[in-house]
Amino acid sequence: MSDAVPPGILSLFDLEEREGDAFVVTAASTIGRERLFGGQVAAQSLRAACLTVGPERLPHSLHAYFIRPGRPGEELRFDVARTRDGRTFTTRHVTASQGGRPIFEMIASFHAEEPGYDWQPAPPTAGVRQPEELKPPDMPKFFRHPPGFDVRIVTPARPGEFPMRHPFWIRSREPVGDDLSLHACLITYLSDMAVVSSARAPGAPRDLAAAVSLDHALWFNRPARVDEWLLFSVDSAANYGARGLARGTLHTRDGVLVASIAQEALLRPAGAF
Repeated sequence: MSDAVPPGILSLFDLEEREGDAFVVTAASTIGRERLFGGQVAAQSLRAACLTVGPERLPHSLHAYFIRPGRPGEELRFDVARTRDGRTFTTRHVTASQGGRPIFEMIASFHAEEPGYDWQPAPPTAGVRQPEELKPPDMPKFFRHPPGFDVRIVTPARPGEFPMRHPFWIRSREPVGDDLSLHACLITYLSDMAVVSSARAPGAPRDLAAAVSLDHALWFNRPARVDEWLLFSVDSAANYGARGLARGTLHTRDGVLVASIAQEALLRPAGAF
């Protein structure tokens, strides 16, 4: 990993290797939160999987479930199962646990590069103001992420709304280096930012008894750099009962699709019980 990566981000991926494809973070950091950020656990889980796969195969997708909230300040363990090492694809299963209890499970797939078609739908970047035209947002203290991310929100939130609103431009402040698997881990981290709030039905009441991620899927459509501006856009796709589905994309400023996400969230209305 490059020394140019900001310490706040670099420390997230400083995993200690243990016997049997196990890795630990001795004191899981929460960056000012009461519980571990789900994107952080997902990113660290993917990093653990990457450490068991050769550099010639990059992650192309992951599918994960959030089982229990993570506790800051406690050891976080990642156990990697080598499900399959095929001719062109590799599969890994990662269980993240604290105190012997799983809090997160992920299946990640890796692919050796091979020739094929290069196509994508029209990007949403047309007409969107460029990041240089936008001011950094004034985030409240409760909304904290590792230092090193630069964010520009395209349409600022209205009074009473969640401050981190899609779409927004995002990048790391410092160069990350040439390890594309590390860039994929950082994309995994930011892919969970403000997704739950975007899963709400348009016009739905904001007063919720619970609003948490249930599962998360991420596809790395093309190799990408996190130290260059990416436009992250997420919209609600469906709401039923106490669950909401959100779908999103990450594009370069040239409109190239680099990642796609889908996440289901628990959106339990206040007064439901």
